[in-house]
Amino acid sequence: MIAGIPINDLIFLAVSLIAAGAVTGLLAGLFGVGGGAVIVPVLYEVFRVIGVPEEVRMPLVVGTSLAVIIPTSIRSFNAHRAKGLVDTSIIRIWALPVVLGVGLGSLVARYAPPDVFKAVFVAVAFVSAMRLLFASDRWKLGDDMPGPFLMRIYGLVIGVLSALMGIGGGQLSSLFMTFYGRPIHQAVATSSGLGVLISIPGALGYIYAGWPKMDLLPPLSLGYVSLIGFLLFIPTSIWTAPIGARQAHRLSKRKLEVAFGIFLLLVCARFFWSLVF
Repeated sequence: MIAGIPINDLIFLAVSLIAAGAVTGLLAGLFGVGGGAVIVPVLYEVFRVIGVPEEVRMPLVVGTSLAVIIPTSIRSFNAHRAKGLVDTSIIRIWALPVVLGVGLGSLVARYAPPDVFKAVFVAVAFVSAMRLLFASDRWKLGDDMPGPFLMRIYGLVIGVLSALMGIGGGQLSSLFMTFYGRPIHQAVATSSGLGVLISIPGALGYIYAGWPKMDLLPPLSLGYVSLIGFLLFIPTSIWTAPIGARQAHRLSKRKLEVAFGIFLLLVCARFFWSLVF
């Protein structure tokens, strides 16, 4: 055993996380998400196999996902910014309310049962997928972004939901921006900038939230953040994020929408199955 984990489980954990890190980086760059929609289901299965108790498994997955998103989102954002499509004015308006929302979501995580995290994940993923796959441009709330007050309310909601889902906010903010007529490429690029604003305070919040449950958590955990998961995901996800970002700008608007929609629907189906059965 190493660090209290059997050798076979440690090998399985390492191989799974390294491979998933590569896929996470590609999708982070391609869809402007921090990769949480991939990290969360993968970590859930990995931690289930190595015997992490159900009581702490889902918050451990979410907290670790937020920690992994930190470097991945930085790389994704820099790659998209180099293309000149990031709307920094939106990020400036959202900065404070998003961070406040993440703090609130992390506080909820300290007391919420595991099914809350799964239910939020399923609901948001399903709505996002339906919008992208079937509504095309018909689902609109307006032709331009709303005023600063409503923008800040949206930012607060994005922060709370992102903290509960373990995502960098990309799929939520992309969905919101397309509701107000922004092109999908610009929405994806701008959304990648929220990853850092959400992931750093989110990871710190989950470390705090998980501190009272350290006796139930696996070795090398810092609150609800698995240091093993964090360290093994990082190298390949950072390497592949710019590759995904370059590919995003080669795809047509509709192809990018369909690809993102199918991806979210698969994630939604996986967690719905886990929630029900």
